[in-house]
Amino acid sequence: MASRALFIPLPNGSRISILHTLPFALIHLAALSVFWVKFHWSYLIVCLALYWVRMFFVTAGYHRYFAHRSFKTSRVFQFVIAWMAMSSSQKGVLWWAAHHRHHHRYSDTDEDLHSPTLFGFFWSHVGWFISDMYNDTRIEYIGDFARFPELRWLNKYHLLPPVVLAVALFLIGGWGLFLWGFCLSTVLLWHGTFTINSLSHLFGSRRYLTTDTSKNNFVLALVTLGEGWHNNHHHYMAAARQGFFWWEVDITYYVLKVMSWVRIVRDLRPVPPHLLAEDHASA
Repeated sequence: MASRALFIPLPNGSRISILHTLPFALIHLAALSVFWVKFHWSYLIVCLALYWVRMFFVTAGYHRYFAHRSFKTSRVFQFVIAWMAMSSSQKGVLWWAAHHRHHHRYSDTDEDLHSPTLFGFFWSHVGWFISDMYNDTRIEYIGDFARFPELRWLNKYHLLPPVVLAVALFLIGGWGLFLWGFCLSTVLLWHGTFTINSLSHLFGSRRYLTTDTSKNNFVLALVTLGEGWHNNHHHYMAAARQGFFWWEVDITYYVLKVMSWVRIVRDLRPVPPHLLAEDHASA
C-alpha cells in the first residue's frame, strides 16, 4: 500500500513516480520564486541567453544531428553537442534520439510515444516524459551512436551536465542567478521543446500530405529556433533545415550554416529540389 502511494496512475496504464518526478516539480516551483528575488537585468539576460543557447543545442544536437544525422561533425564537437544539449535536463543523448526515432517510425499511431490526437495534450506534452513507461534507452534505435563509449557514459550520467551548470551559476551569482539562469530558463526550455510534441500536432497549417497530424506553426518556429516547421520535417526528416523556404525562419539552420563555413560542422543535408516543387496545401 505504501509503495502504491508513491505513484500516480495514468489512464494508459503508466505511472508517474512521485519520488522520481520531485526534482522536475521542485524546479518548476523554484522558477516561480524569481518573483521574490530582487530583480537584476543580468539575471534576465543570463536566463534568456541560456534558453536560446541550450535550445540551439537541443534542436541542432539532440534532434537534427543525433536523431536524424542531418549533418556531420568531428568526434570532439559531437561530445560538445551532446553535453550542451544534455544541460537542458531532457535526459540522455542516446535516450532522447532513440525515442525520437521511434516517434517518427510510428507517428500518430497506437505505437507513438506522445501523439496528442490519440492520447491527449497532457500525455504528449509532458506525461510521457515523466512517466515510468519510457525510462530505458532504446539502444536498438540508436546503435550508430551507441558505439561511442563517451556518449554511452554521458547517457548513463545524464544529470551531470545540468548539475554542473546549476552549481556554476550558483557559485557565480548566488541564489538569484541560480533561480533565473537555471530554474526559470530550464522550465521555459522544457515547455518550449515539449510544444513540438504537443502543439505542433494540433495547431498550424499543413503544406504536405503526411500520414500523421504534423503542422507548420510560425510562432512555435520562433520559440524553438525553427522546429515549428513540423509538417515540413515530417515530410522529409533528413534535411538540416526545417524551414524549407526563405520566408520560414529557421535560426538553428542559420547557425549551422555559419558553423559550416568554418568547418565546425559539414555536409549539411539539403532539401531535395523535387520536394520543394511539391509546395501545395493539403489541409
